[in-house]
Amino acid sequence: MEQAHSLLLNEDACSRLGEHQRAEFVFEWLRFLKKLLPVADRADVKQNQKRLVEQLTTILTGSPGPSTRWLLAHCLALLYRVGDSFTSSLTVDRCNDIIRSKDDSPSFLPSRLAAVACLGAMYEQLGRLLISSFKETVANLLKALKGAESQGRYEIMLCIEKILKGLGVSAVPCHRDIFKATRTCLTDRSMAVRCAAAKCLLELQREAVFLWSTELENVASLCYRAFEGSNYDVRIAVSRLLGTLLASSLEPKQAIAPRPGSRRSCLEEVMELVSSGFLRGCAGFLRASGDLLKGTNSVSRDVRVGITQACVVFISTLGGAWLEAHFPSLLSLLMDLVSHTRATQNPVDAVCSRRCVSFILRASVGSLLGEKAQIAAAKELCQAISKQNRAVDIALCEGNVETRVSNTDVAASQHVLVCALLELGSVLQDLGSSAAPLLHDASTGMLDTVISVLLHPSVSARLAAAWCLRCVAIAIPAQVAVLLDRCSERLNALKSCPKAVAGYSAAIAALLGAVQHCPLGIPHVKGKVVMGLAEDLLRSAAQNSRISIQRTQGGWLLLSALMTLGPTVVEHHLPRMLLLWKCAFPQSVKELDSELRRGDSFTWQVTLEGRSGALCAMKNLVVHCKVLLSDDVICRVLPLLSCAVALLTQLSSLVKSYGNQLKNAVTVFRLRVYEILALLPPKTYEECFDTVLKQLWHDLTGPENMACAELSLLPTLCHNQDLALLGPALQDMDQQYIEEQLHGGSIGGGTLEYDPFTIFEKAQVVPAPLPPPAALTVAAVQLFGVIFPHLTIQQRAQVLEQFCECVRLLKGVRQQTVQVHATTAFCCTLKCLALDHETLGPEEVQKPGLSLLLGALESSNPLLRCVAAEGLARLAQVLNEPNFTVSLSLMSFDKLKIARDAVTRTGHSLALGCLYRYMGGISSPQHLSACVGVLFTLSQDNTSPEVQMWSLHSLSMVVDLAGPLYRSHIDASLTLVLRLLLLTPHTHVEVQQSLGRCLNALITSLGPDLQGEGAGVCAVRTSCLVGCAVMQDSPDCLVQAQAITCLQQLHMFSPRHVNLASLVPSLCVNLCSLYLSLRRAVVACLRQLAQRETVEVSEHAVALVKELPRRDNTQLDVTIKEVGLEGALFSLLDRESDTRLRQDIKDTLVQMMSSAAESELAHWLKLCKDVLSASSVVRTPVDPHRADLAATTLVETNQEEDADDSSAFHAKCEHSGPFNNLRWSTRVFAVECVCRIIVQCESGDPAHFDMVLAQEQRLHESTDFLVLHLADLVRMAFMAATDHSEQLRLAGLQMLLVIIHKFASVTEPEFPGHVILEQYQAIVGAALRPAFSADAPPDVTAKACQVCSAWITSGVVGDLRDLRRVHQLLASSLVKVQGGKDVPNPFYNESTFTMETLAVLKAWAEVYIVAVQSTRQKESPAGWHQEQQQEQCEDPGTAETAGSGLLKLVQGDLATLSRLWLAALQDHALLTLPPTYASQLPTTGGSFYTAETMEQARQHYCFAWAPILHATALWLNSTEFIMVDEGPANLSRPVTPTSMGQSTTLASIKSPEDVNTERLHLILGISVEFLCSPHSQNQMENITSCLRALQALLDAPWPRSKVGNDQALTVELLGVLHRLIVTREYPGVQLAVLELVQQVVCAAQEHVREKRHSAEVDDGAAEKETVPEFGEGRDTGGLVPGKSLVFGAMELCLCILVRKLPQLSPRLAGSPTGQGALAWSLNDSDCRLVTSALWILSELPSICSPEGSVSVLPTVLYLLLGVLKELVRGFVAANRGILVSGALQALRNVLSSPMSRAEKSRAAWVEFLRSALSTLLECWDTDKVEPVVDEETLLTALTIFLLSASAEVITVEPLQSLCVSKFQASLESKDPMLLSRSYQLLASVFQGPTAVAGPFIQALGGQLVGYLQQVEKSRPQTAAELQAVQDGVRAMEALVLAAEETHRPQLVTVLLPILVSFLLDENTLASAPAASRSLHESALRDLMRIGPQHSAVFKTLMASAPHMKARLEAAIKGNQESVSAKATPPQVSGKHIPSIQLKTNFL
Repeated sequence: MEQAHSLLLNEDACSRLGEHQRAEFVFEWLRFLKKLLPVADRADVKQNQKRLVEQLTTILTGSPGPSTRWLLAHCLALLYRVGDSFTSSLTVDRCNDIIRSKDDSPSFLPSRLAAVACLGAMYEQLGRLLISSFKETVANLLKALKGAESQGRYEIMLCIEKILKGLGVSAVPCHRDIFKATRTCLTDRSMAVRCAAAKCLLELQREAVFLWSTELENVASLCYRAFEGSNYDVRIAVSRLLGTLLASSLEPKQAIAPRPGSRRSCLEEVMELVSSGFLRGCAGFLRASGDLLKGTNSVSRDVRVGITQACVVFISTLGGAWLEAHFPSLLSLLMDLVSHTRATQNPVDAVCSRRCVSFILRASVGSLLGEKAQIAAAKELCQAISKQNRAVDIALCEGNVETRVSNTDVAASQHVLVCALLELGSVLQDLGSSAAPLLHDASTGMLDTVISVLLHPSVSARLAAAWCLRCVAIAIPAQVAVLLDRCSERLNALKSCPKAVAGYSAAIAALLGAVQHCPLGIPHVKGKVVMGLAEDLLRSAAQNSRISIQRTQGGWLLLSALMTLGPTVVEHHLPRMLLLWKCAFPQSVKELDSELRRGDSFTWQVTLEGRSGALCAMKNLVVHCKVLLSDDVICRVLPLLSCAVALLTQLSSLVKSYGNQLKNAVTVFRLRVYEILALLPPKTYEECFDTVLKQLWHDLTGPENMACAELSLLPTLCHNQDLALLGPALQDMDQQYIEEQLHGGSIGGGTLEYDPFTIFEKAQVVPAPLPPPAALTVAAVQLFGVIFPHLTIQQRAQVLEQFCECVRLLKGVRQQTVQVHATTAFCCTLKCLALDHETLGPEEVQKPGLSLLLGALESSNPLLRCVAAEGLARLAQVLNEPNFTVSLSLMSFDKLKIARDAVTRTGHSLALGCLYRYMGGISSPQHLSACVGVLFTLSQDNTSPEVQMWSLHSLSMVVDLAGPLYRSHIDASLTLVLRLLLLTPHTHVEVQQSLGRCLNALITSLGPDLQGEGAGVCAVRTSCLVGCAVMQDSPDCLVQAQAITCLQQLHMFSPRHVNLASLVPSLCVNLCSLYLSLRRAVVACLRQLAQRETVEVSEHAVALVKELPRRDNTQLDVTIKEVGLEGALFSLLDRESDTRLRQDIKDTLVQMMSSAAESELAHWLKLCKDVLSASSVVRTPVDPHRADLAATTLVETNQEEDADDSSAFHAKCEHSGPFNNLRWSTRVFAVECVCRIIVQCESGDPAHFDMVLAQEQRLHESTDFLVLHLADLVRMAFMAATDHSEQLRLAGLQMLLVIIHKFASVTEPEFPGHVILEQYQAIVGAALRPAFSADAPPDVTAKACQVCSAWITSGVVGDLRDLRRVHQLLASSLVKVQGGKDVPNPFYNESTFTMETLAVLKAWAEVYIVAVQSTRQKESPAGWHQEQQQEQCEDPGTAETAGSGLLKLVQGDLATLSRLWLAALQDHALLTLPPTYASQLPTTGGSFYTAETMEQARQHYCFAWAPILHATALWLNSTEFIMVDEGPANLSRPVTPTSMGQSTTLASIKSPEDVNTERLHLILGISVEFLCSPHSQNQMENITSCLRALQALLDAPWPRSKVGNDQALTVELLGVLHRLIVTREYPGVQLAVLELVQQVVCAAQEHVREKRHSAEVDDGAAEKETVPEFGEGRDTGGLVPGKSLVFGAMELCLCILVRKLPQLSPRLAGSPTGQGALAWSLNDSDCRLVTSALWILSELPSICSPEGSVSVLPTVLYLLLGVLKELVRGFVAANRGILVSGALQALRNVLSSPMSRAEKSRAAWVEFLRSALSTLLECWDTDKVEPVVDEETLLTALTIFLLSASAEVITVEPLQSLCVSKFQASLESKDPMLLSRSYQLLASVFQGPTAVAGPFIQALGGQLVGYLQQVEKSRPQTAAELQAVQDGVRAMEALVLAAEETHRPQLVTVLLPILVSFLLDENTLASAPAASRSLHESALRDLMRIGPQHSAVFKTLMASAPHMKARLEAAIKGNQESVSAKATPPQVSGKHIPSIQLKTNFL
């Protein structure tokens, strides 16, 4: 293929190829030429032009394929446009000659078609350059059109379209001729020709004014005829033409020359034209008159659906502005249309007409209007509803019989009302909470208007009104309760009126259904009200026969809807429900028989209605409240169901007895029985199987019910892949709402009045239940599938054989219907069997089942064939027998060999592809080869495109199922696919679609192998790309979608071989396609591309728009030009309603943002800001005081100069960008995007959150940072938080919260000591205030409380006056909370009070926690936080005042808060009890929740309890558990059932001790329960809060004593903490755990100490040395695991130590982890953890008895010395100093423990300590592999042993000698640092006990003196050496002090000469090194200090040594002179010398 990439065709290479390869080679060359010509050198092109034309002409005459000819035509035209155009006329003549040729052979047809295509492309590209031959060409084409076949007609139409496009106005002379020719093609039998003709006329109307003026009616009539028998593509094309013509006639794009009789049309005339087609169709006068006389309707649904789509195009073309201006007129005309009698002659037509008008309204109002215009449209709809309702009311109230309203008028008005009400509901749902002003507009009276329709005589109008009220409730959840109350009151007042009962009960049911979409719910009492209403209706139904049916139906409708509220509501009413069910059914079969013998038609109608309603209520109980289906409930329901089943057998006799008036009630009753049975376990009603089976058989095969709901039955049983075979009709599309009517057969579309009980279902679109007969068939099929697996083998075989026999005996339509029913029932059975992993049965069952499927596989119904193929796949899965599967495939092979009809071949070819679908794929190469061979043959059968399509589809499935096994067939398959793609005509788009699926499967099969560079791989990859290019050029949108999917797969496996420069433009062009499937494919591809090449994709998109010709620019292209592809995606997101597509768009935007947001920060933020600002609603402030607040806050914060900030307060979103009228949902997503950007930047450059760094980097490089856009971020958050839309308000508050968290610590460089957010405090306050208004929803208030606490605790605001503004908002909420749950919210569920209350309490708790912590940090003088703040603040006093002020803000409400916090904690504790303790829960609920809303309340407590717990613990700590009468908490009732001891009624009973104990156990219990919970995995904040709360508790003396006194509690607590250490690796948690363990140990120490002291006092013990035996271990010393505090603490510490230092464990010592000691390192937190663990270990002996201490001492010493060993071996630690000092301190604690001196334990302690000392001494052994690195630490530890342990530990040999030797060795060290430390430690030892110090003095004294005497010879040169000498002198002084008085003079006589020897004479002093001078000065000071202390010795020594005396005197004299020189200030001359010397010499 590389040889094809040249300017000229490589004819040599081409000639060497076979026919098929040559076609591919030519196509690839043409593709390359198409890309090359626009960028090639023109001179080069002109030089080769002649040869190029010859080669292209040769291809033209060589019978090119469809795709090749289009590409050839484009290249030929492009060649003349780029090169010389002189010879173009010759090529035109050549093409005309080919077209004129008389050769009609099939071989010449491709050349003729290619010539036509070339003419079109040349005229399109060259335009007026070919004007001379234009008329001749057109005439030639039109002449050829008359005798052309379908392909020729198709190509000629496309050619003429391109000629018109190229010539423009110059083609006017031929417009009439073209129009005449095109008219016939518009009604052609070929659908492709119709589409092409419509496109041609669409192009013609650009310049042919007569089409939309004088000929408009004719063209419209022509279009109506084109709609007859059309397919989806034709309807799209023709409706686009008709809509555009209608729009042009109304608003011409160009001026029309004034002609006689010509004038501009008005809207009424245009709609009259539409109405005529809609009502009368395209029939001629005679036919229309005949139909009118016969009373039949001649308008097909095709025509009406097409006209509907044309109306949508018409309105869309005129645009949103036109619609907004003319909506009242348009609405009136549409209402006239739907109310016309010809539009609603029968129910099916009425439903169709209503759907058509509703679709027009939805597609226009829902897509074109912004929120403001939608509100105006809603008002117009209200007026239309009011007008219709008034007219009916007036007519009904008239007394005159002549003027009384007729049934026709009521019918007409009902259809108008249904359309208007449904559209009004949709508009309200679109607007959401933005519709609130509409409800409060008194002039509109919307609610009154809608409610008034509930009394309309028509059931459909009443149901539509009820649905509209439901939409109101979903849009504005606060209205649910209000409307429920209103409807309930009216129902009570008008329960004698049948219409009122029916209307208001439907409204209440609809409103209850709306609660499923309202997270805030409704008050629980509303359920009781509805239950009462329902009971009242049912009990009073028999009182008045006139309204019995309405009351019965209304009562059961209410009960069925009540079930949707869920089990928490229904469980309270279930007993009454069971009673009502019992009353609705006979108690036994005998009673049923007696019923049958009495009654009349009316009685049975009421009875059947009641029982149907009861069954429906049961069904909804099973669906919505399955948890309530206990065995008892099922047992009580089953007898009723048995009676219902028994009644089924008598229904036919009832119909015979009482006539057809019972038929509908009977059908509905059967339907309800089937629905409930299908939901229950079949085993429960096993005894009824025979009866049920007979009824199912009768309903599926009997003549009574022949309603075949194919589209409801078959597609659900088809596989998704197979639905593609049936064209776009069964795929998702924008027009599905109306298109699905065309496939519903005689039953038409569904509508709400067919089943009013669907009005409360969860769907957000209006339900469309099928007519009862069709619904019954669907239910029967489903129930058959459920029951069949539970039948016996004999029953199974019998039923299937009867099905087969029935199908065989019947004929005609009935046979087809029964075959559909039987096949779907069996397929449903197979699906159920497969899901339950059950088998079908033996051969006697398999045979009739297989026969049934094979018969359906050869049915003429393609949908049934798909179901049968899927059934065969399921059958193979269920049987799971390889032999059976093989026999099925062989059967299909045999059939395909002999069959010649298309039906058989298509069915069996599909079966081959489906057969292994559920068998894990194809594993047999032989079977695969056979399948491929057969399918290859079938796919090349060009005589039957249908066979080709099905076989290729099957081949694609075989490729998927074969997986890697298919590799051997890849090349052949690719060749076949590519050849067929090049040869298949564009009129056979269904074949191309199958080819696309096949190519996609092949690409997937190849997978990553496509990345290879081998010759074979390159060829395969090129073939794939060529195939994609062929499909991209197809005119069919579904084929283009397949091409995009294939390219997406290629990009995934081999991204570098997909050319984005060509792919991205093709994607962008199709973003606005009319086909949903294509848009989905485009966005899915963009989503994938955005993950890798976001920047390239955006660049290619913008480049495309710049290159587009002006006339093709759409609004989307303009958006791309202004704000890039991402902006276009935002626009698309706003327009789209398809859920899947919207999600893909969001994912694409998120991917693009994550890839490019940081690099293009300003662009993305501006984009999101434009989106957020693009609302047509000018938002007035929600709070009326906002404007005043804005002004005052601006003045107070000195922000007048910042105009941007002040403008933010008005939040008027003026349109200044490319977006307009965006919906609230799009703006919510924009806010979420901004939050994502902020979070994303957090992991990027630190400068994003550092203003100084950002400004510095901005100076040096052109980068952008988030902090520089903070003003925009705050403004966006404010705009969102103050919007009318509640969802947007929530998103805005969340964004504000994110901003506060991320930017709170960012400092303001211009104002040191301040943060950057401080300047926005006024905006933050203004954004929060509306959320605390009286009408704010609870969820908004709760979120605002979260923001308030974040703002207050962030430390942004230092001024208390400024802080008080936000504080007041929280304070106002606290007042509201104090009202308690006894003042319920009338609008929302009681759980919302819980949510709001806990949010308020949590916010206060967070503020209090921060206030206390900041106060404590300031009070702590050593707190590093305080030092840090003092460094940052200019005035530390200000910060201190602010910190204490924050506490003062809370202090005033602390009395109330503490009680509320305690109440909330007790509620939480109760709600976390296991279900087994449910009986202990208070029956009335808790303080902040009711018993009915317990389940909903749990989640709110889980969200808020942790900060409340921490705050409560801090408060208790501050009061030290001293109870103070804090006054009432202003609660309306006691806070909790026990009120935590605060209730006045219990205060006299419970002592303060009891109350405090309760509080302590409450906090401990909650904490321990949570810390033990496995669900606390991702709740580190809550874990930390628990630990901090426990720490705060144990900081207070009283709880510490309680905990210390309760050993079981402390042991349990340690067990929980141990588990926490093991399961949580978070360092902060582990440190907090160890701090808490330290407190527990301290509490235990205090308890033991107190016990011992009490015992001593009681015993009067005089000898303090005898410690009483208290503590763990007692007399035995045993520690019981699980009951011992000491053991638990040791376990925990061991866990920490072994985790951080695995070398300590003997088991791990030999492991790689343990051996790698040198590589093992600890960070700072690890060091703190180890230090804390060592401290805890060292304190454990103190809480043991003497015997117990002996038990734990070895372990403690082992771990301590183990850590020391690791430390002295060169251990790597981030904070080694802390670790060393902690270990040594722990060692000192152990050695100085009182247990070591206790009488009972002293001996054992001495032995263990000696062993420990020996172990310590062994660390010096030089023969170890790991040498000692840190001798200083070892010496220090040794010194601690010497000084802290008792003398008897040390003074034994050889330990004492070894200790001395270690010091001796260290004194001989050459390291001055070690020497210095050795002398320091030695000085300590000399001062120790005499028994210890004596041997050291004797052994080391001489060595010390010797060292000091040598100093005179080698004086210190460095500071370290100097320090060593000085420490040696200190040691010598300690030696002097340690000596006895008699020996001291001798030692002083030794010391003084040494000191004198350190002195320097005055000559050498000046030149001596610094260290020597320092030593001189130090020695002189020592001499001056020691001399007077030992004056006698000093004088004697000086007298006996004159040289020493002289030396000393000289030193003293020199020192005095230097001191006097420093004391005397230098003499300065009188002339003032400036401090800054000016530089005068600049050289």
